Amino acid sequence: MARHALITGITGQDGAYLAQNLLEKGYEVYGVVRRSSHFGIADHRLRWLGIEKNVHYVDANLTDLSSLLRAVEISRPDEVYNLGAQSYVASSWQQPILTSQVTGVGTTNVLESIRIVKPDARFYQASSSEMFGLIQESHQNERTPFYPRSPYGAAKLFAHWMTVNYRESFNLHASSGILFNHESPLRGIEFVTRKVTDSVAQIKLGKKTELRLGNIDAKRDWGHARDYVEAMWLMLQQDRPDDYVVATGRTTSVRDMVEIAFHYVNLDAEEFLTIDPELFRPAEVDILLGDATKARETLGWSAKTPLEDMIREMVDADLARHSSNAG
Repeated sequence: MARHALITGITGQDGAYLAQNLLEKGYEVYGVVRRSSHFGIADHRLRWLGIEKNVHYVDANLTDLSSLLRAVEISRPDEVYNLGAQSYVASSWQQPILTSQVTGVGTTNVLESIRIVKPDARFYQASSSEMFGLIQESHQNERTPFYPRSPYGAAKLFAHWMTVNYRESFNLHASSGILFNHESPLRGIEFVTRKVTDSVAQIKLGKKTELRLGNIDAKRDWGHARDYVEAMWLMLQQDRPDDYVVATGRTTSVRDMVEIAFHYVNLDAEEFLTIDPELFRPAEVDILLGDATKARETLGWSAKTPLEDMIREMVDADLARHSSNAG
């Protein structure tokens, strides 16, 4: 019989790629869907990948334990992937309590629903490099101390330690992937990489005249979400649960990423780039650089897609969207 997987956050970037990945492996895929009057918009990533009809949708909410209990009862999962969150760092300063409830306590609700209904299910928690924040070491690995610099990072850290706690207290097969930044054509428009590629596409097509950004000297370790969801799956195939950093081991500034995107369409970034002080974060994470040695040696995983290829893919997708007036 096919294995069952339950994914929270299935309508997001990672959830969509993970669903595609698991479907290709022969899984029955169930996705937690938060009630919305705009579901046709919410599932657009699944439609982009052409898999929206291959997923079983379950109404539930990370802040509502009773609905998650029902979701686990309905799906009877062998594996649960908790990708749902308030995941936009900038919004976490405006919505710190919501971020804490959804991103932090919501993870505890998922863990508790597994413990009660299906304790043999394997659990994956989407931890984040934002937990490192004000970095304590030049390369961040599983032993690097955490120092989150946003409500989002703090909420993710709570969820991370709750995952460890449930693993050690209740013997759940619960693993965390400490994922560094990962992008794709399915990335939300509010995130800097997609904001850049979308603006570059519009500027190239004559629909926009500037790209407005904040701190372009921040450096990130960027990979492709399609590569990173394979690491999630590999973690749950191990005999023993554990925590893994997932990263490329290469850091690039926002400035250089912008140059790559504009160069691809034969435009000069300096002619269109505007720095807006209002877009700076209250507390900045200046640089992140992951050390994924453990994932490489234990899981046999490594990033496959170079940053340049990913940016070109994203620009091409946004050119196609705007050329067809799809937005």
